[in-house]
Amino acid sequence: MRTALILAALAALVASPAMSQSPSVPNAAPWDQPFLPPAPEWNGSSRSLLRDASDPWVTAFEADADHNFSPNYVDTRAWFDRLDAASDLIRIEQFGVSPEGRPIYAVIASKDGDTLDPSKPVLLAQAGIHPGEIDGKDAGMMLLRDMAFYGRDDLLDRVNLILIPILSVDGHERASAYSRPNQRGPRIQGWRNTATNQNLNRDYLKLDQPEMRAVRGLILKYKPDLYVDIHVTDGLDYQYDVTYGYNGENGSYSRSPAIASWLDQAFKPAMNAALEAQGHLPGELVFGQDDANPRAGLNDGGLGERFSNGWGSAARVPTILIENHSLKPHEQRVLGTYVFLDQAMRTLAERGGDLRAAIAADSALRPAEIPANFVQDETPSSTRPFKGILYDTYDSPASGRREIRWSGQADPELWQMPFYGSHPSLSLRRPTAYWVPSYRTDIIERLAIHGIRMETVTEPRAVDVEMLRLVEPRLATRANEGHVAVAISGVTVERKTWTFPTGSVRVPTDQPLGDVVVLLLEPQSSESFFAWGFFPEVLSRVEYIEGYAIAPLAERMLAADPALKAEFEAKLATEPAFAADGDARLQWFYERTPFYDDRYRLYPVGREG
Repeated sequence: MRTALILAALAALVASPAMSQSPSVPNAAPWDQPFLPPAPEWNGSSRSLLRDASDPWVTAFEADADHNFSPNYVDTRAWFDRLDAASDLIRIEQFGVSPEGRPIYAVIASKDGDTLDPSKPVLLAQAGIHPGEIDGKDAGMMLLRDMAFYGRDDLLDRVNLILIPILSVDGHERASAYSRPNQRGPRIQGWRNTATNQNLNRDYLKLDQPEMRAVRGLILKYKPDLYVDIHVTDGLDYQYDVTYGYNGENGSYSRSPAIASWLDQAFKPAMNAALEAQGHLPGELVFGQDDANPRAGLNDGGLGERFSNGWGSAARVPTILIENHSLKPHEQRVLGTYVFLDQAMRTLAERGGDLRAAIAADSALRPAEIPANFVQDETPSSTRPFKGILYDTYDSPASGRREIRWSGQADPELWQMPFYGSHPSLSLRRPTAYWVPSYRTDIIERLAIHGIRMETVTEPRAVDVEMLRLVEPRLATRANEGHVAVAISGVTVERKTWTFPTGSVRVPTDQPLGDVVVLLLEPQSSESFFAWGFFPEVLSRVEYIEGYAIAPLAERMLAADPALKAEFEAKLATEPAFAADGDARLQWFYERTPFYDDRYRLYPVGREG
């Protein structure tokens, strides 16, 4: 009954004179998220890329009268199969299977046949990691079609293209008109998470999900020179329709500084010029400080390696995150994405050699200290000019507070927005190697999927290592991506000769993915396996001692060890709560006996050198 009432309210909203047809949106569809702010009028020249519905190779997006439709998984695959059969430039490669059993596939455009020429740069464009944000699929279909039949095959003379049209194929098929309320089209949208309710754009480091493991395998196989991850954003309204970014933009910190410099100096100017020439307004990624106060400022969105751009920086894979603006029509976003992919290929053709040199330079880096656990700066580092949308506020009877009302009209005033960057809250020392015990096959498997080089021991080996004792571990109060996270206040280092059984692995950090190794295996790293909750067993203490046993033992310890007695008495004097707690006092003695579990809170991964 409640759903019926909501639908009736939406129908009334559509039918109202103010909402049924927005004068600023030509040919507005009758169902166009009528509660959203109006979209600014747009008539970019990239509309010339659209083919008529009578064309035998028209896409479902183009054939729709409002260009506000994206085809389902079966129809998309059927269209690509037909394209593959008709063109020698196109082939389909399955590279994974989803939890619900759907093939995950890439479409490869090349003049090289089945084996790509390694001298040519490779662009890997990924769509549908969040399936409701599917602009890349529809743009990729158009571009591949135009390469095959309409004279754009020159793009393949010096560059190869790999398109993943739908990464989260199960989420893509959990589709309805009600998936993304903050986004203007397409009319039917996929679901943000997978069939196992996981957000794939949080899985780049821990590699839980088959979709992300499959992508990592594809990247290792083809070694793309540029990886473009295509999304649609939420948040503020603004004039930009295509926003994009990467770690290290504008000279900020990056684990891959040479790559970031190439993106700043070679890629971004060419891309912005191409988008502007086609009637689009490119901008840097937009992450608002306060959605209730649009002028409060912008931030960098965080630099974590769980996201594609953060992972790419650590893995030395040039990675661009596209966030098309959700309040722009689907047509405008798709055409902007087409222009982006087209120009990305042209820039790679012209400057791909320089990018490969940058990748090699960054891959050779072996920093002794690795910044980690980035947090937002408390004060802005700069001021960023920003093209905003006019807005006002009103008293909402629903929320009981002031709410934002966007006008859809460009503000002629250029906003000057405070910009908040990030800084590391931790520095991790780079050891020579880590040792992972053989029984942690799950960790070893994930390291292997990453492509990390390891040595497997064929017999037990005693190694002098640093073992880390975890200080004040704290479990999160709710699950996150299927895990209960763990935070610690720090570690204490204990030198030990530890025997690692047959099948254990030594993981050196002197390799291109060495930074990734440290971020994954240092328990203080917020991106580590430990922080994600992969080692809960070390938080369980084994064996206890009764009061009738520890009390007389403690008394003997006090009598036999003057230094221990002095330490105990000092603690009593300075910590009244401890002095008043008999159990805590006895526990203090128990921890100093050989009966105490010496592996309690001992992280089982050893650190060499």
